[in-house]
Amino acid sequence: MNTANLPNQPSSSTEKVKLLVFSIGNLNTALHIDAVEKVVNYNQIFGSGLNHFGLVNLGDKEITVVDLHKKLFNSPQALSIEGKKYLLLVKNSGGETFGIVISQTPELYDVPLNVIRILPPSYRRADTLKIASHVAVFRENEEEKTIFLLDPDELINPNI
Repeated sequence: MNTANLPNQPSSSTEKVKLLVFSIGNLNTALHIDAVEKVVNYNQIFGSGLNHFGLVNLGDKEITVVDLHKKLFNSPQALSIEGKKYLLLVKNSGGETFGIVISQTPELYDVPLNVIRILPPSYRRADTLKIASHVAVFRENEEEKTIFLLDPDELINPNI
């Protein structure tokens, strides 16, 4: 994740960061907009089904795909056969493009920097959400919203 745009300490409420927000199960997750290449429709993902990784053919290249629902909740994401399926294409700091399976169109949010906090390293080491580096907590329409900001470098790390 481009953490240069995320706070290490409190900042003013006027500075904002653009996040692409999408749901994985009952969690709101997001990626910094700089890490996102595009969102595309897809049909078929190939893989053994034994883990949360797969492969999809997009044009002239093969892309690694991550099923975050399976990774986080140990069950594949329920996608209807008739419904649209999306692949969120992301680039990590090594320049590798990979996809994240999502079932709904993501939303673009302008989030104030002062509501984004670093997740404690102890939590990241102990939970399946070690793929998240920050959390944003704010009010939207009289409701508290919590969004976990994902780290693209951790999403395709095979050791997690």
